[in-house]
Amino acid sequence: MIFAAIDIGSNAARLLFANVFEADGKIMVEKATLVRIPTRLGEDVYTINKVSVEKAENLIKTLTAFKLLIQVYKPVAFDACGTAAMREAENGDELLNKIKNEVGFDIRLIDGEEEANIIRHTHKTGFENNKGYSLYIDVGGGSTDISFSKNGEIIEVQSFKIGTLRLLKEKVKEKEWDRLKKWLKKYKEHFGELHVIGSGGNINKINKLFGDQISFTLSLENLKKAYKYLNRFSLDERIEYLGLRPDRADVIVPAAEIFLFISKIIKAEEIIVPKIGLADGLVFQMYEKYRSKN
Repeated sequence: MIFAAIDIGSNAARLLFANVFEADGKIMVEKATLVRIPTRLGEDVYTINKVSVEKAENLIKTLTAFKLLIQVYKPVAFDACGTAAMREAENGDELLNKIKNEVGFDIRLIDGEEEANIIRHTHKTGFENNKGYSLYIDVGGGSTDISFSKNGEIIEVQSFKIGTLRLLKEKVKEKEWDRLKKWLKKYKEHFGELHVIGSGGNINKINKLFGDQISFTLSLENLKKAYKYLNRFSLDERIEYLGLRPDRADVIVPAAEIFLFISKIIKAEEIIVPKIGLADGLVFQMYEKYRSKN
């Protein structure tokens, strides 16, 4: 059966249609269609602390198009969430009301911890862990959300105001890097043996270019190579010569920087990159609710 999820991030708005089924006792989420529009709300929010009229209008148009697709697909259910940029925008409430009045549905704002929890949930869709302890890292435009778990049971979730667009706008404070480092070191007894899972469009792209597509594994060495290689090129060169979309070409380097920072601290040798994200987690969450009622 088909479910739909809308994820309004700091960099882009995504609409995912996914088919959900059960196989061998496991819930499987299989992408049917993914539409991604680079709305770039974070460019405004991390500069002028609000969403500009132009970007607000573009978001309204994007969500109106999403609504039409949802009406055509007729999913069993759909959910729509906004993350860091919409949470922090001074005119966030005004924008939410405008969306409700002009598009016709509510956007649910979630904090970084809930976002990490939702994404972590998708681990149950088939990526096994034989190390016991896991670290889930989701790097977005506005925040990095991390959860630490043992044998699938969450122990702690934390969100940090360290994101790709924040880095580009030079809005990440040094004390936030220190807070991240301090939090990670709480689990230093497990360093070097953690099952590390990365999510977000940038790490997916890095893994596609430099990782192992069969095992969904990106080694630390290849992550370092990716960072050095991508950083050699200017923004225009990444677009022209590497074929990256403009809205990916600028944020992919700071994303690699964030993953490298974390990987070095926790002594990770590799990152599992299963192409999961908030929208996948929302679909999984909706299916569980549907199954509990039927």
